[in-house]
Amino acid sequence: MLRSNTPCESRADSRRHFLQIGTASLAGLSLSRALRLRADEPSPRSPRAANVIMLFLTGGPSTIDMWDMKPGAPESIRGEFGPQQTSVPGIEICEHLPRLAQAMKIATLVRSVSHTIAEHTQGQSYVMTGNAPSPSVAYPSLGSLTSHLASSNRGMPAYATLGNVPAASAGDLGVAFDPFTIARVGGQSEERPADSIGLPDGFSSEDLARRMAIRERIDGRLRGHSKSELPAQLDRFQAEAADILLSDKVNHALRVESEPESVRELYGQTSFGLHALAARRLIEAGARFVTIGFGDWDTHLNNFTRLRQTLLPQLDQGLAALLTDLDDRGRLNDTIVYCAGEFGRTPSVNPASGRDHWARAMTSLVAGGGFRRGFVYGATDDEGAEPTDGLCSPDDLSATILQRLGFAPAHTVLTRSGRPIPIFKNGNPVQALTSG
Repeated sequence: MLRSNTPCESRADSRRHFLQIGTASLAGLSLSRALRLRADEPSPRSPRAANVIMLFLTGGPSTIDMWDMKPGAPESIRGEFGPQQTSVPGIEICEHLPRLAQAMKIATLVRSVSHTIAEHTQGQSYVMTGNAPSPSVAYPSLGSLTSHLASSNRGMPAYATLGNVPAASAGDLGVAFDPFTIARVGGQSEERPADSIGLPDGFSSEDLARRMAIRERIDGRLRGHSKSELPAQLDRFQAEAADILLSDKVNHALRVESEPESVRELYGQTSFGLHALAARRLIEAGARFVTIGFGDWDTHLNNFTRLRQTLLPQLDQGLAALLTDLDDRGRLNDTIVYCAGEFGRTPSVNPASGRDHWARAMTSLVAGGGFRRGFVYGATDDEGAEPTDGLCSPDDLSATILQRLGFAPAHTVLTRSGRPIPIFKNGNPVQALTSG
């Protein structure tokens, strides 16, 4: 029998609470147990990438006005924006994305992403998990899958979220693989804020060592009654949990004000810009998957005004900075950047100068980790309504990303109840997107 769904915020808060207090309930699910559970899964085979930064544009971005413009269509379709040439001859994107136009030489646009769920909650779940919603399985998010499958680095959570990220939970993998939610970026250089990571005031490393010793005595008695090899690995996993509690790596990564002024100006002082910079720093510190939530792209009203004045300038600066900064640092080779929303917007402009939900055709951006550079995959018809070439589902794109990390779509994981499920039931990697 499957467990009932619990709000992501509640699970993430409980996991974060454990990290803050530096101990775990003897009867509950602890960080050390979460780390032990990861040992059940095999290591990646010949991965081409090590990390992922996902940018989720909550609400459904109007990709027909951003990445897949139709300047030859009637005004009621093409809208108010014109295209501009990018750094790749023959590739055009919106005139209000000048920085991304220059960065297009290191990115790929997938213009033929398509599905049939034009509703926010289920559409978000589909894109964030790479599996269509099911009444029988609560699929884990891509970040949770990565946390479950890939080895973690000392002193860092494997999966973190910045901002309001929907459908980010581990689903039936269990709370152990929910994201580590980060509520605050910057402003941490002088003193440690209340929500920083580590042992609380008045609780020393010696106190933690004493509690771990007590638990070790209890677990030692249980080892003799278990046929599993996991209890024998307890010391190592507890040490990894303690590393996170005692390390200042997370706090250091979030101190974006320590970056040179020129770098901070590159990303911009918007919330999205700060989150993009923090994501780069978290990956450099050892996180494996970081998801940034950025909204609201649900532009039923005043689509063009909102895009022009607020949404596109922030995305243009923050995403272009992330791509070029990673590339300049030599980190784009092993770090995938994935930018998507739950669906696109209608080809036709509605009477309120907006566009409505449209899942049958949208564009996603991918870069790094072996994805081709300066490339467009797929195409849509003259009105941007349907793919005409290279049909690609969220399952396929997700499977391609996890394949770059070393895991085939048929690779199975065990749910908390012990049920095996393939990581992508219907996903097929798109080999044309990658360079080998």
